[in-house]
Amino acid sequence: MRARKIAWSVMLTASLAAPAAFAATAAAQPAAPAGAPGACDPTQTEPVYRGKVPSPEQVLGIELGERAVTAAESDRYLETVAARSERVISGTLATSGQGRPLKYAIAGRPELLTKAGLARVRTEAGLLRDPRTPEALAKKIAERGVPILWVAGNVHGDEPSGTDAALQVLRNLGDRTDCAATGVLNNALVVVLPTQNPDGREAETRQNAYGFDMNRDWFARTQPETDGKLAMLNQYPPVLFIDAHEMGGDSYFFPPNADPIYHETPEEAVGWINDVYGASMIAEFRRQGIDFFNRDVYDLFYQGYGDTVPTTAFHAAGMTFEKGGDSPYPDRFREQYLTQWVSLSAAAARRSTILTQWHKMAVDAYAQGRAGQLEPNQVYNPPNQIDRPVPDRKVRHYFLRADDRAKADEVRTIVRRLQRMGVQVQRLSKPLAVPDFKPYGRPEAKTTLPAGTYWISMAQGQKHWIQAMLNEDSYTPFPYFYDVTAWSLPLLGNVAGGSSGAELRPRASTVPPLPAEKAARPTGKAPKIGVLQLSTTSSSARQSAGWLRHKLDREWKLPFTLLSPADVAAGRLGGVEVLLVPNGPAATAYDQLGDGGRAALQKWTQQGGRYVGWQGGTQLAARLGLTTAQLSEPSSDVPGTLFRVAVDGGSPLARNVGARAWQFYSYDLVMRQSDPAKVAVSYPAVNSPDWFVSGFERGASELGGTAAVVDERVGKGRSVLFGGEPNFRAFTDGTAQLLVNAIIGPDPSPRVAGTGLPAPSPSGAAAVRAGALPQAESPIRVSVKAADAARTAALLRSVGAQWRERRTGDAVQYVIDNPRGLPADQHPFAGRLASQIRKSGIDPIAVTLP
Repeated sequence: MRARKIAWSVMLTASLAAPAAFAATAAAQPAAPAGAPGACDPTQTEPVYRGKVPSPEQVLGIELGERAVTAAESDRYLETVAARSERVISGTLATSGQGRPLKYAIAGRPELLTKAGLARVRTEAGLLRDPRTPEALAKKIAERGVPILWVAGNVHGDEPSGTDAALQVLRNLGDRTDCAATGVLNNALVVVLPTQNPDGREAETRQNAYGFDMNRDWFARTQPETDGKLAMLNQYPPVLFIDAHEMGGDSYFFPPNADPIYHETPEEAVGWINDVYGASMIAEFRRQGIDFFNRDVYDLFYQGYGDTVPTTAFHAAGMTFEKGGDSPYPDRFREQYLTQWVSLSAAAARRSTILTQWHKMAVDAYAQGRAGQLEPNQVYNPPNQIDRPVPDRKVRHYFLRADDRAKADEVRTIVRRLQRMGVQVQRLSKPLAVPDFKPYGRPEAKTTLPAGTYWISMAQGQKHWIQAMLNEDSYTPFPYFYDVTAWSLPLLGNVAGGSSGAELRPRASTVPPLPAEKAARPTGKAPKIGVLQLSTTSSSARQSAGWLRHKLDREWKLPFTLLSPADVAAGRLGGVEVLLVPNGPAATAYDQLGDGGRAALQKWTQQGGRYVGWQGGTQLAARLGLTTAQLSEPSSDVPGTLFRVAVDGGSPLARNVGARAWQFYSYDLVMRQSDPAKVAVSYPAVNSPDWFVSGFERGASELGGTAAVVDERVGKGRSVLFGGEPNFRAFTDGTAQLLVNAIIGPDPSPRVAGTGLPAPSPSGAAAVRAGALPQAESPIRVSVKAADAARTAALLRSVGAQWRERRTGDAVQYVIDNPRGLPADQHPFAGRLASQIRKSGIDPIAVTLP
């Protein structure tokens, strides 16, 4: 307790004893909201430049917006502005997978950009985020302090215009002297990160060099680009985070967002997004006659985006901006700049109010956590209705068990992820009796947790983030899915734990910050590994193979040879002992293998090779006759959900996994195996107490009793086949352990493996069945009641869609072709499909976008 008092004394003294010039400058900058009498209009004020900062044309030979600048040109202009302007400093927050820097700039008043000035801004931001800060001190900081505003672009490498717009913002802040620019400079600190994905920008690919969509990586931080960005966000916590994207078409999207919105999203932040920034942009776009839309396509649900994480974890207004890529580049640049400049101006004009509300969010979060109150689900766009309410159960504490030595690394990863986002984690120093302990996916029961268990109290300013990361279920409020619906860290890591709503007084000590884990090769003899990437053009193949390459390179330190179907056909399998075949288009790969490649793969497996495949890789194995499993298309709606699965303890895949794991499943093929000895991992029966689903599902009972992983002998060789992705986005650590065991572990005993298959033939029954399976790349899925089928089909015809139709009971599912594998925001009609369905009077069961 004494240490805490000393710390408070230091912080109080440092904050209250601000230099007179610093305090006077801040206090002398009252900012009227845009549009108020006497206000400086941010977009109609004539720019006035000092001329200290060279123009883009003087540095790059072009004006911004003429064409997309390269990553190197972006860096050069950013550094030029920082070198020429006392209002801007620069730095590098990370290095990409291919060694490119992620350059940032910070713009503000010169006295803020000194070492002492920046330290003061960080300290005061930390005090406002701390619910324990005395109200008098918080009020003083709000009156004279500055909010931190972030502008970031190009997280998707083939969406370039946000970068150029951010550079224009930086030039303005570095050199303009008119009231619009000085209004932002005097009332905010602005962090500009023009390029979040330099490798993707150079390659003109959505993903980074490892195939990661880094707008999905924010909570896991698997990639150095994301990790460095989050580290700096914790240094300079935002009240506003702009994430500039591009999409298909020629319109512009900015918030308000579509439903669903995650239930732990602070209401004040939603108010900022909708009523401050959204309203300001709506007014400006209407004034200029620019086409836009909102409350459609882009939700605020999955806690891995560049808008949701700033909002839930930092209580910022996290906003996705999307400009149609079909517009001429100058228009894309101009409209991106417009939304960035209008938003920064709106924040600066409300400096004191925003800081006051920012602190209030931390105070309210702490009070909710102390009371065990979870935020309820809401809909923000009537006539939508809540599909699943958040249970009326108090949650005051989360616990992570640490008594399974095999899971020590996974537990450590979760604890470190929490700590690095400002969450206090403690460890029980004595056993704790918990009257209502609810293990993940199990009923409440009286339990005594052993000493050493990790304890995370919800009575923290980070209560919303704790719930987002440690939840048992995401309680999807509305059946529309732009991305996955389950992401709980303990379930992804297959770590035991649970929650309690009781008022407890644990004996515990704070866990000091854990250092970064050191990558190490898994124990066991490393075989010679080949990775067969089924396609270089398929998005699903690039991602699944990229996630695997990341694990092999950076975490498992296992050398491998990357192969294509053409390589196999050319006889380059020699020396490979384990062949890993990730997701991708199986039919395309089957054709590209040709007769020679197919025969080579069959012979290689028959003579002792170990074939390990998943999703498309499993389909290819079936086509080649390397499995007796039966594959069928799902009739359920499961857009990205975690299922508890049973692991056969006699299987070599079970090492360090345990009797249960959590399988990520997203419209994967249903796999049935009639020989139980060949099933290494299975879905429990639906009526079993082991059946539990975290995330959204409709009709998932078809999975009950089916196989998640089959393991069988093929001659002298072996095939290990996963129905779903065991290494989804490289953060499903629990099932990744199954994959490690499939690579390094021993062969199963004959009892477990069953009878070896005869010499495989591509004309066998399994191959025939697999050939009948759909091969759509990232399809769009719409499920409706049978009464709405005719209207749905008419709508799909009107947009030129091609689809396959499945009827199950009273439900009709449309699997809509997406031959180029485009994500929803780049697709010609997918993004607006949900709103068109709603406008047609159709009440969908589920809408899932790629």
